[in-house]
Amino acid sequence: MSFLPTGYKEVEDYMSFAPGANKLRILSSAIVGWEYWNDEDGKRKVYRKRLDEDLIMGEIQEPEKVKKFWAFVVWNYRDEAIQILEITQKSIRKDIQAYIQNKKFGSPVDKYDITVNREGTGMLTKYAVQADPPDTTEKKITEAFKAKYVNLEMLFSGGNPFIKEQMNENVKPEDIKL
Repeated sequence: MSFLPTGYKEVEDYMSFAPGANKLRILSSAIVGWEYWNDEDGKRKVYRKRLDEDLIMGEIQEPEKVKKFWAFVVWNYRDEAIQILEITQKSIRKDIQAYIQNKKFGSPVDKYDITVNREGTGMLTKYAVQADPPDTTEKKITEAFKAKYVNLEMLFSGGNPFIKEQMNENVKPEDIKL
């Protein structure tokens, strides 16, 4: 008898770009906005605001580090999991937008795979984006997406986008789908 089930694998809820090729399929429309981090009680805390919301510079500890972001649900082929991908890198957003504007590709939602190649580290990191020709989404991806609850809007309020009901006195732990 083993402690963990056979085949158990720790999978993150958020996709990050590893060195080399990172293949994904976008499964939802993006939310877009501004992101910044503040130090609070010795910990870094992320804040996200919609693009049309006013940013109050007095509340932002490092205003020069405010970034535009896109966030959307993806299938990460490396982890074989539904995850949220947040993109703050302008070069990646620009390349994806070029595919969206190309009539042969259009919206990537549930339509084609994208590979983001990451090379280098720190300030020398470079990204290259390549899309595969449009193709039908695999059945296992569609089923996994239907089975996983994700509410991207929770990113704006600091909530957990994977918990259907945010914790309060009326919610029982057994009612929460993780």
